Amino acid sequence: MIKQFGWRSKVVAFILAALGLSIIVRMVRIQNSPEAEIFRQKANDFAVASRTIYPARGEIFDRNGRQLAGNRTVYEIGVNLEEVRIYDDTQTIAEELSKTLGLDFNEVVESITHPPIERLKYLGLADYIPAIQANILMEKQAEYAEQANKGKGNSASLAGLEFTAHYQRTYPENELASNIIGFVTQKEGIGFFGIEGEYDEQLAGTKVEVLVPQDPNRAEEIPKVPDGTTLILTIHRELQAAVEDILDEALSKYGAQSGTIIVMDPRSGEIYTIAATPRLNLNKFWNYYGVYNNGNEFNRAISIPYEPGSVFKILTMAAALDSGKLQPDTIFLDTGAITVGGHTIRNWNGQAWGYQDMTGCLQHSLNVCLAWVSSQMGAETFYQYMQRFGIGHLTGIDLAGETSGRIKIPGDDDWYPVELGTNAFGQGVDVTPIQMIMAGSAIANDGRMVTPHVVKGMIKNGVQYNTPLQIAGTPITASTAHTLNEMLAISLEQESSSALVSGFRLAGKTGTAEILIPNEGYTSGGTNASFIGWGPVDDAHFIVYIWLEKPTASIWGSETAAPVFAQVVEKTVVLMNIPPDDIRLQVAAK
Repeated sequence: MIKQFGWRSKVVAFILAALGLSIIVRMVRIQNSPEAEIFRQKANDFAVASRTIYPARGEIFDRNGRQLAGNRTVYEIGVNLEEVRIYDDTQTIAEELSKTLGLDFNEVVESITHPPIERLKYLGLADYIPAIQANILMEKQAEYAEQANKGKGNSASLAGLEFTAHYQRTYPENELASNIIGFVTQKEGIGFFGIEGEYDEQLAGTKVEVLVPQDPNRAEEIPKVPDGTTLILTIHRELQAAVEDILDEALSKYGAQSGTIIVMDPRSGEIYTIAATPRLNLNKFWNYYGVYNNGNEFNRAISIPYEPGSVFKILTMAAALDSGKLQPDTIFLDTGAITVGGHTIRNWNGQAWGYQDMTGCLQHSLNVCLAWVSSQMGAETFYQYMQRFGIGHLTGIDLAGETSGRIKIPGDDDWYPVELGTNAFGQGVDVTPIQMIMAGSAIANDGRMVTPHVVKGMIKNGVQYNTPLQIAGTPITASTAHTLNEMLAISLEQESSSALVSGFRLAGKTGTAEILIPNEGYTSGGTNASFIGWGPVDDAHFIVYIWLEKPTASIWGSETAAPVFAQVVEKTVVLMNIPPDDIRLQVAAK
């Protein structure tokens, strides 16, 4: 019997072993069959999902590392409609969103129970929700889930609530430097105006289409997308804030309609500040149409050409000196009127000033004298020099929205011979403040005209690339620049100009231009008051341009724009650590 049972046990064991072996063989065969490969491929397809990954937009900083534009994490909050129906948590969701986000309870219920599309799986209810509010809802969701797991509380649930994190552009300084920075729209994520518009592609970075593992254990396989390019501006945040305050006070004091102030380094073209009005709170960019009538008002310094008036005389005098047509001591007899192209041109006060040298012509801002100066040069020479100064051309500043202005030249259908005289003192020519400050840099910088720019450097993939110096041209010689510098400095000193600043020798020129009204002429449109100046005269570290539109307390640039220039210089020399002339020269001599 024992042998019989032993034999049977062996047979059963053999059969079981054979079955096990056949199963193993079958499994190996199945795993290596063509069908298995198809299943594995399909499994891989479901293991990953195609996603578009958008990099974080590059940040923007001032020259000293103060953030002017950055990103913060916000959330889109919505509901998974299938889960809402399963857990029946519509009422709870509506109640919590009402309390935390201030959404209307009934509207939320209506949106969930009657979605806009049948069989919709996901419905967004609110977007751009700050992280602090989203976290409150996440904690609530966890609390409800914990109570349900412990069998406590009622059947209330927030299981259907979903949170999607994304970036929102934020501007820590609100309105500060808004005319320079521009803004990014929320929905489209597109940069408009200023830096945001000009460098939109670099700041935005490159989106990437990738396959993202659905298995959380494979999270390390998700590719890292480089952030957009970070920009470091030439702007000095503290000086920008101070100059904006000065401009706002000037508009109030002098009753001006709007204004612009630029401060630039004439040696490098680095813009320290562009203050312009009006300004927009960039965190509320949707108020754009309540602030501006049209796009060219966003930054008047680069996009609104105007007749500059007598500040333009420095270019006329520079051209005359450089061409050799006259010298600083050339004498002109001012009789109060001159005829150019069959039209009579008079001085700003209608008076005759008698014998004047060229410094006197600048000091007293004599239209008649400068019209004579341009006539001495002739149209060909005069307009060639204006072209060399960049008048009528884009400066190439790295801000979106620059316009070129215009100076008519002989041969244009609408140019008339009288304009050789009127253009000499800034009438009948349209320029932007940025064009004037670029042209003026040639006089302040030994004849070398620099291209203005607001980006000091770019940081990409951890490497910083700095903006190189760009010389836009040399319209005049260094000798001419030195001569005219001295003439303009003497001019300010002899008239005891309100533009003077104690401790610093400065050069500059005022401008007052009547505003032309179509079909009415120059008699009823008010004036544009301007001033251009730089210093120290022997080694200019800054050049400043002031433009006040339609001041009412006084129409004259000497009484409005000139004192504003002095205020700006006082702030600039302190914040940019420029010592008074006597100290600076003593240090240089050691």
